[in-house]
Amino acid sequence: MHPTLAKLVDTNFPAITRTKLHTLQVNMGYLCNQSCLHCHVNAGPTRKEIMAKETIDQVFNFIDQQAIKTLDLTGGAPEMNPCFQYVVIEARNRGVEVIDRCNLTILEEPGYEYLADFLASNKVQIVASLPCYSSDNVDAQRGKGVFEKSITALKKLNTLGYGEALELNLVYNPQGTQVPPDQSALEADYKDHLFEHFGIVFTRLFTITNMPIKRFGSWLISTGQFDEYMNVLKTAHQAVNLDQVMCKSTLSVDWAGYVYDCDFNQMLGLPAGQLKSKRHISECLGLDFESQAITVADHCYGCTAGSGSSCGGALKQ
Repeated sequence: MHPTLAKLVDTNFPAITRTKLHTLQVNMGYLCNQSCLHCHVNAGPTRKEIMAKETIDQVFNFIDQQAIKTLDLTGGAPEMNPCFQYVVIEARNRGVEVIDRCNLTILEEPGYEYLADFLASNKVQIVASLPCYSSDNVDAQRGKGVFEKSITALKKLNTLGYGEALELNLVYNPQGTQVPPDQSALEADYKDHLFEHFGIVFTRLFTITNMPIKRFGSWLISTGQFDEYMNVLKTAHQAVNLDQVMCKSTLSVDWAGYVYDCDFNQMLGLPAGQLKSKRHISECLGLDFESQAITVADHCYGCTAGSGSSCGGALKQ
């Protein structure tokens, strides 16, 4: 058992059930060109876990059977999966909306020069990591030179219509053990600063709470801050956020094709509440996920603290 999981499973988090399933979030693999401190996946350049085409086709069988409306691609860097283009084209041919959770710097990597044009031509929604509009803060969290590459990538996306005709959302993650600030006020700051200094425009800013699991959770434990951070999350818990947490309409699939209630439960190996045990997506084609129990643990307070947090940002706008 991962040390963070051992600290999370004994929970008093309220019971929740799924409403109607409309989004499938698929982890394309843990391979990434970056290794960020706040990463809850432990992704990086040396990871070998990659979703195979056979599994991808099983995912599409599920999408067809469940009438999924949105395919949310994550990683690692999902674009580093050799089947990334195949996945996007297959989804768009079905009329399924595609979200690419992009770290921006992948657009500047050798061999990925095609990527920005490909995303634009398929009208893929981009959710891009930019944890601050300050170069020092970004580089401290994500690595030296990341901010400069991110700005170059954003300018490239703007020339293709992203931020205006095409949806380009940025993601803010706090430094350390704070809950994110007010999303609307921070979005205004981001927009003013990025346009004034770089001429960059974007659609929305998503503020996402750092989850006390995997790499970030291990850092909290090693620095003696885990219990303090959990107290911050629990103290900031807002019951009103329970109605809007992302797991109520989303299902998560790992790189090997196994099903979880959310991306965070996936990283902890907690199976979907309805399934009771680890189950492959090929075994779930005929299941009805509506009104079924969702597996919870103490990390779920990260989604209900303050204004709430989801893969689509704050829950209270």
